[in-house]
Amino acid sequence: MDALGYLAFGDTGWSDEIARGFVVTTTLALATLPIGLLMGFFLALAKKSEEETLRLAADVYTTIFRGLPELLTIFMVYFGLQIAIRQASIALGFEQGIEINAFIAGMIALAFVFSSYASEVFLSAFRAIPAGQYEAGYALGLTRWQTMRTIIAPQLIRIALPGLGNLWLILLKDTALISVIGLSDIMRQAGIAARVTKEAFLFFSVACLLYLVLAILSSFVFARIERAAKRAEVGA
Repeated sequence: MDALGYLAFGDTGWSDEIARGFVVTTTLALATLPIGLLMGFFLALAKKSEEETLRLAADVYTTIFRGLPELLTIFMVYFGLQIAIRQASIALGFEQGIEINAFIAGMIALAFVFSSYASEVFLSAFRAIPAGQYEAGYALGLTRWQTMRTIIAPQLIRIALPGLGNLWLILLKDTALISVIGLSDIMRQAGIAARVTKEAFLFFSVACLLYLVLAILSSFVFARIERAAKRAEVGA
């Protein structure tokens, strides 16, 4: 069979499987992003807190997950968390125990890694905002939360966007690592097709192309978001 035959849709080709892998990869990255952003934001708040315990806990967290290889983090979450949840569920009366699938484990692991780096991006953005911005909000009678939401957050997002865009691209690439715990993403489907057909170069080239497509589309999206943020800043 030639290359076009291998890449056909239907029973004779592998495009159906690779397309499903593309959807899984994209879904995993999109599901991880808001969780990682939220965790990173609160970690940054903890790092700039006046409470020493919060600062220490946030520093320990980011040191661990920035220091561990992403693959090791995935294994620790998938196998370690799996054991903890199973034991806890059995203790609560579930005879078979509760298990987490590869998608959930991958999302949790990638969120840990993403949030540790995102916290540094948010922290740098916080430091770039003059203290007078906070004081102006308090002088207007705004509460701490209102000041954060209406004055600080819009500036924070504009400053952090370039760094977060880079982290998103890294997150997209890191999703390929989840294939090692059985998730049927682009890499796993391409690997299976390569082993069955003995056409490794063909299918890994297709995987390469798909990741590049995701990266290019992401770059366009973030570029438009940054331009919109700058226009909003000028308009304000």
